[in-house]
Amino acid sequence: MTTATPPPSPPEPTTRATDHSPGARVALVTGANKGLGRETVRRLLAAGLDVYLASRDAERGRVAAGELGARALQLDITDDASVTAAAEQVRREVGHLDVLVNNAAVVGALDRTTEQVDAEDLRVVHETNVLGLVRVTHAFLPLLQTSPAGVVVNVSSGMGSLGRTSDPTAMESRWPSLAYASSKAAVNMLTVQYAKAFPTLRINAVDPGLTATDATGGMGKDITEGVQAAVAMALIGADGPTATFTDSDGPVPW
Repeated sequence: MTTATPPPSPPEPTTRATDHSPGARVALVTGANKGLGRETVRRLLAAGLDVYLASRDAERGRVAAGELGARALQLDITDDASVTAAAEQVRREVGHLDVLVNNAAVVGALDRTTEQVDAEDLRVVHETNVLGLVRVTHAFLPLLQTSPAGVVVNVSSGMGSLGRTSDPTAMESRWPSLAYASSKAAVNMLTVQYAKAFPTLRINAVDPGLTATDATGGMGKDITEGVQAAVAMALIGADGPTATFTDSDGPVPW
């Protein structure tokens, strides 16, 4: 496993893909009808990939995919049957998968203090952010392993970094978030364990940083900046890094 800094971000796209070339690399982005997921789809399409825009809400996903020129895929990562059906659809339509971006996540109740948060709060968040990631990764591993350069990008957070959340000078140390932060710490460990188990794949975690989305109430950097690390890692080749945690500036402490 390497610890290389991610490659430079690709230039901002000015066009979108509208066809599905049989020779194109195939990507799938979860939670992609809006926010970071949608922008990731847009960037990967512009880079020439054939992209599945996966969304829990089938109609919202269909509309977003139509606007971008992506393939719509109904996928509720908290539901085993939905995940199995989605993997079968991709297998039937294209027969393989080159890039999986595990982007779908929930923040949980932000108005509850650490003292107020209970096991049910954690269950709700971990069901999506942790178990959902495992469901999707497990289901799509056979398709990823047919790719000559299979890539998995797990969208994590600096809130899941033990280094940053324990550093009093870091922004992440000042945001109490028992459920969300613990779920993203679990995502980081899953990334390392999957990378060790599947050395032929490139499996990495990325931190978008505080980005202006619905989940942050519009606070943070522009969304085009927030996806840079995910897009860069999605576009690496078979000789790219694996088992790393990076943001757009480079390595992030675990």
